[in-house]
Amino acid sequence: MPSTTTTYGTITSAPTPISSHAKHTRRPWPELFSLSSFSLPFSAGDAKARIKLNVSYFRVNYVIIALTILFLTLLWHPTSMIVFLITFVFWWFLYLFNDNPIVVFNKTVDDNVVLGALSFATVLLLVLTHVGVNVLVGLIIAVVVIGVHAAFRGTEQLGFPDEEEENGLLSVVGSKPLRPTSGYNRI
Repeated sequence: MPSTTTTYGTITSAPTPISSHAKHTRRPWPELFSLSSFSLPFSAGDAKARIKLNVSYFRVNYVIIALTILFLTLLWHPTSMIVFLITFVFWWFLYLFNDNPIVVFNKTVDDNVVLGALSFATVLLLVLTHVGVNVLVGLIIAVVVIGVHAAFRGTEQLGFPDEEEENGLLSVVGSKPLRPTSGYNRI
């Protein structure tokens, strides 16, 4: 039986939970780079929690940043750039701008599997073009840039997917709730 929600005197059915792919959409770039949201983490644990939440929330944005950094390391290798652009077409259609889940043999493929397979294929194909050092340097730079951004970007102003709100889940970093909990049943 579907749950119902009362809103200003009207009764509506709660929407169906969103797919795992819809939770990881590209966020607006100004939200990612909002200077007012940057602050020093209080501790290493706080930085780790920020990284975990920011990587989850800005996942697609961070993938685009990593791919851009990787592309920039290939500027003086035309064959590798062509291979990268071909793999980028697969990134584009299978991950970055695909609103529907990927189905193989009547089974939905999880986004993490798609992300892992595309990452592995991209690195493997680029290494086969003899730019292994460039790929390694590009990936190290991407991890550092994304890690520093994720550690210093505060998580207080992040929006959350509707699925978490429907299930009444409370997202917590440390002991501070990240969003208001009014209207939820507390145990």
